[in-house]
Amino acid sequence: MIGSRIKLARKKAGYSLRGLADALQGKISAQAIGKYERDEMTPSSDVLTALVKALDVSINYLLDSQQVELTSVDFRNKSNTTAKDRAHVETEVIEWVERYIEIEKILEMPSVEWQKPFDRVPIKSVEEAEKIADDLRQKWNLGTDPIPNMTELLEEKGLKVFVIKLPQSVSGFTCLVQGSSIKNLPVIVVNERFSLERRRLTLAHELGHRLIDPEYLSPKEVESASNRFAGAFKAPKSHLKNEVGSLRHSIGYRELIYLKQMYRISGAALLVRLKNIGIISDANLTYAFQTVARTWRSTEPEPLETEEQRGSQEKPCRFERLCYRALSEDLISIAKAAELLRRSVDEVQAELKGESQSKDASYY
Repeated sequence: MIGSRIKLARKKAGYSLRGLADALQGKISAQAIGKYERDEMTPSSDVLTALVKALDVSINYLLDSQQVELTSVDFRNKSNTTAKDRAHVETEVIEWVERYIEIEKILEMPSVEWQKPFDRVPIKSVEEAEKIADDLRQKWNLGTDPIPNMTELLEEKGLKVFVIKLPQSVSGFTCLVQGSSIKNLPVIVVNERFSLERRRLTLAHELGHRLIDPEYLSPKEVESASNRFAGAFKAPKSHLKNEVGSLRHSIGYRELIYLKQMYRISGAALLVRLKNIGIISDANLTYAFQTVARTWRSTEPEPLETEEQRGSQEKPCRFERLCYRALSEDLISIAKAAELLRRSVDEVQAELKGESQSKDASYY
C-alpha cells in the first residue's frame, strides 16, 4: 500500500521519478523510488522522513494503517484537469477520509455504506430522472418543501461531503472509499471556489449519479439526467407550480429572484427548471436569456453569498462536530483534536471554551 501512496504523492507534487530523486539530494535513486512505488522495496525510516518532507505529506498518510483507497474517481470535465491536479485532490481527499474514519472509530461509530434509499434505477430517457428525485424525496420523508441545507441533508444520510479548492474547471467529483473497515462509501467533493448555488447543484448532481443506472444512456445523457434529477430534487414540480402557476407567458426579474432565494438555486437553473416542467416555453426561455437573464449564465444575480462570504454557508460540519464531541468526552487530547482538525492547539482550546471570536477557521 505504501507504494501507491508514494506514487500518488509524487504526482501531486509534480515530480518525475528522477525529479523526486533530485529533490532528495541523491539520498536515494530514481530506480529505488520506482521499486518503492511497485512495493518491491520498503523505505527505511530515514528515507520515509525525507519523503514526507519532499512530498509535503504526513507520515500517517504514507504508512496508512487503515488501507484507505479511492475507487471510481469520476472528475467532471476531466479533460481540463491535469494529472497533477487530480493527484493533488485525491491525496487531500484520502488524508481527510482517514481522519474522518479515525474519529468515527474513536467514537465507536463505524463507517458503513451510506443509507442508500434504493438500488440504482435504470432509465431510458433524461426525463425519467424526474421520478427518481420524487421517489427519493418520498423515501427520505422530505415532502415537497425546499431543502434549506443540502450539505447537512447528505451528511445526515451517510454521505461524506468534502469542500476544498479544486481547479477552476472542476465543479466537483464523486468517488467510493474502500478500506479495511469500509466498503463502497460514497464521497462527494465540491469546489470551494464556486458559489453556494453552484455547490448545491453539484451536490444534487452527484447524488443523482449515485441513483441513476447509466446502462441505457450515453455519457452526455447521463450528465443531463443528473442535472434533471438535481433540478427536480431541489425544486419539485408540484411545489414550483403551486408557487408560480401551471403556465406563464412571462415572469419578471423580482419574482425570479424571490424564487431562486426560496429554492436556493441559481437563476439560470431556475429558468431551465421552469422550462423543463412546462411552466414556460422554449421561446420564453430564449427570450429571458436574451433580456432579463442575459448575463445569468456567467454571473449569478443577487447571489446567496457575497464574495467575502464565499464558502461560509452550508459547510460540512459533521467531522468537526465529532472531533469536538470526542474532545469533550475526554476520548482524545487537545493535541490529537488539533491534529485531526488541522488547527493549532490554541484555536481548538478557544473553540472548546467558546472564546474564539474568529469565524474564519476551517478544516481541510
